[in-house]
Amino acid sequence: MNDTLEKKLSLLPEDPGVYVMLDKEGTIIYVGKAKVLKNRVRQYFHSGDKPEKVAAMVANISDFYYIITRSEIDALSLENNLIKKHKPRYNILLKDDKTYPYIKVNLKEKFPSFVITRKLRKDGCRYFGPFMGGVNAKDTLEIVNCAFLVRPCSVAIGEKFKKECLNYHLGKCLAPCAGLCSEEEYCRRAEEAVDFLAGNDEGVEEILKSRMEKFAALEEFELALSYREKLRMLEKIRLKRITALNKFVNADIIATASDGVYGVVNLLVTRSGRMQGGKNFAFDDLSETDGERLKHFVMQYYSHGQELPDEIVVSGEIADGQALAEYFRREFGRSVLISTPERGIRRQLADMAKKNAEDYLAKEVERIRHKDDMTRLACKKLKETLGLRRYPKRMECYDISHVSGVDKVGSMVVFCDGEPDKNAYRRFRIRTVEGSDDFACLREVLSRRLAKLGTDEEEKFPRPDLVVIDGGKGQLSAVKEVFGEKYADIDVISLAKREEEIFTETSEEPVVLPRRDFTLRMLQRLRDEAHRFAITYHRATHEKRNLASALDEAEGVGKIRKKALLAAFGSVENIRRATVEELTAVEGIGRASAETILRSLNGKKENALPPQTEEKPTGDGSEEEGNVSSVSDVPTPAESGNANDTTEEKKGDRL
Repeated sequence: MNDTLEKKLSLLPEDPGVYVMLDKEGTIIYVGKAKVLKNRVRQYFHSGDKPEKVAAMVANISDFYYIITRSEIDALSLENNLIKKHKPRYNILLKDDKTYPYIKVNLKEKFPSFVITRKLRKDGCRYFGPFMGGVNAKDTLEIVNCAFLVRPCSVAIGEKFKKECLNYHLGKCLAPCAGLCSEEEYCRRAEEAVDFLAGNDEGVEEILKSRMEKFAALEEFELALSYREKLRMLEKIRLKRITALNKFVNADIIATASDGVYGVVNLLVTRSGRMQGGKNFAFDDLSETDGERLKHFVMQYYSHGQELPDEIVVSGEIADGQALAEYFRREFGRSVLISTPERGIRRQLADMAKKNAEDYLAKEVERIRHKDDMTRLACKKLKETLGLRRYPKRMECYDISHVSGVDKVGSMVVFCDGEPDKNAYRRFRIRTVEGSDDFACLREVLSRRLAKLGTDEEEKFPRPDLVVIDGGKGQLSAVKEVFGEKYADIDVISLAKREEEIFTETSEEPVVLPRRDFTLRMLQRLRDEAHRFAITYHRATHEKRNLASALDEAEGVGKIRKKALLAAFGSVENIRRATVEELTAVEGIGRASAETILRSLNGKKENALPPQTEEKPTGDGSEEEGNVSSVSDVPTPAESGNANDTTEEKKGDRL
């Protein structure tokens, strides 16, 4: 320990606060909170035996600073915010951004809708879920639609009635949009549906069984079979019931296990007395006790937008439990009971979660270690191999995509510690470049990106440690002037696809790594993700422009009708294939107008939309498509997938 650290340790106050550890490059490597700063920080340097991970962290500390807070609650909140902002390598970081579907009921509507969503908002709606195993959201919503005939859409219902849709004819909706049921009747059905989703499944079986028998008697066997499938789904839901648990209990059960290097947290979710499913979270482990590990996990998990339950059951004593409960009350306006049960069904569930965590750690430790090799350790090796100025914690990769200079767009993909940070992705629409000049497009994208540095927006767009260009030596040379002296401290490299050569600013010769090298594989993942993201945005832009162009030329379509058709059908081909009845369901379009629109569009089918198979985005001469990155002020969607729900795209801030 150097003299500077010794002096700073002697001056530590006895107040509550947050301490921040820095390495020799000034990078934040750990953020912690303390009731008494003086005692907590000194423990790292003066205590004897330390866990392996803690010792490794202390060996890397070159400096630290602290922030005094008014209370322990404020320290807890500040610690969480700093971890989310800086993502220190030695803190527990929940990098799995998979979200689970919920059924959302908008009770503020005159005729409440029941839809599937992955985003929880403070909007006055009720959310039921998450659906994470065995029974999915789509199956459950099918039961709700068939049993209670509530609408599974978000169509605005006004004074003007619409034509009933297919769900009405299939017996899955009362069609309030067509005025075929009263508000009182619909609200009664909606209340029954909400009651079922809240855990009361009594009576639903009789409704489904009676309808199955009715359709069987009418010899409508396909409908009868569909109701039989709903009954089987209902039985699966009932099997999730924990008989000893009150059906109104919404609780998360959390347990942890550690081998001193890696840690695992197992989460079991119960809603309305039913076991929804469970999940394991693996991470590098710096916490010295299970209590600290549980505290850090709980803070991060629920501050990332996950639903806060009525009760959190933990397998052992949790550090700062009272402060956590007070933090949730202040931040979310909800009282959450955090308990460590000693007996009963909750103890059994906590033991189950503990066993799951230990089992996962024992069986998956090699996979966890392999993931570490492919991400953080690959970043460390990349710094050494290419002689980078800093550890490339935040890497940004840029790509351009267009078709012969038309619909030019660009993408910016971000990896943090070797893993995708999809919330930080950005996309660009090229503004100033004429023709198919990929180099100029790259310069525009990077100029607009770098312009955010040193401004109030730098918090949203942090300074990158490494910029990766999709292309070869030409692309690298073309963008060097953009960085100039002002941004000369940012490392820039390019990766050529054909031979997977890495070009740097410091060498005339490319660096060629073995194909199986983890460092090269990480760069390939980054480059391929930027390419995918650029192509996806280009295709969407291209299709939207062609759609707008085709509708502009169609008879009977003005600005208002064009907007309504875009919202209802999404593509010109869908409009062409639509029936007159489907078009008249769009607000503002009558039968005569629908016939005119279809005649006009189908008569111009050849010129309406070029086949997507003919799109060949240009690049730098290499084999990849859309090799050039293009810039757009539009935020970038990050893809997520789950069979239970339709994909929702995450969008970032505009550049």
